[in-house]
Amino acid sequence: MSLQDILFTQGFGTRRVCAGLIQQGFVSVAQQPSTDPAMEFVAKGLRFTVQGAAWEYHELAYLMLHKPAGTECSQKPSTWPSIYTLLPSPLRQRPQRGAVQGVQAVGRLDQDTTGLLLLTDDGKFIHRMSSPRHHVPKVYEVTAKHPLDDKQVQKLLEGVVLEDDPKPVRASACEAVAPHRLRLTLTEGKYHQVKRMVAAVGNRVEALHRSQIGGLALPDDLAPGQWRWLGADDLARIAG
Repeated sequence: MSLQDILFTQGFGTRRVCAGLIQQGFVSVAQQPSTDPAMEFVAKGLRFTVQGAAWEYHELAYLMLHKPAGTECSQKPSTWPSIYTLLPSPLRQRPQRGAVQGVQAVGRLDQDTTGLLLLTDDGKFIHRMSSPRHHVPKVYEVTAKHPLDDKQVQKLLEGVVLEDDPKPVRASACEAVAPHRLRLTLTEGKYHQVKRMVAAVGNRVEALHRSQIGGLALPDDLAPGQWRWLGADDLARIAG
């Protein structure tokens, strides 16, 4: 693949912009400036720098983000800053066939919810992860307003009825890990589901954090607002 096309697929701008970056000597491969946009390289695994920033070619982008509180999972946020501002511009500009460019969040977390969020430009992956038939377990760490008891935990496991659906929804796993702390596992994703389920058993969510999706846990060393690439092993853990 030509160097110009490699930069274009990675989100560094239009083909004309990418050609200009190369011609001006802003792109290096193997620590050597490459000034010919048409020069061919094996794209897979190619490492290069653009204006001093290191990059690696990824045919499709799969990321994890530690979502901080006070951010919205929206390209056009209404009140709070967008999570997409936490990502470098190439990830936000990766070319897509649709109208929206760049990686997209796989599902959403409320503005006050923190924790593990996946992003990708793989539409099939988004569809698979969002499908109710896929049943990917998601683990949430809940801080409750009132002390938790065995009765509340048992109700969450047996199922509670939410106001918009007569069919009970239940946690696939639930345990009180502290007087005000609950670890809750869900395999579906209704609107404000955790908060509404906890309210249905007579308590209230004060703080909510997603710690795991499938078998993929949020790393302890990934601080709020930071992101990293997902590898093949990570993707396998998500699929279970």
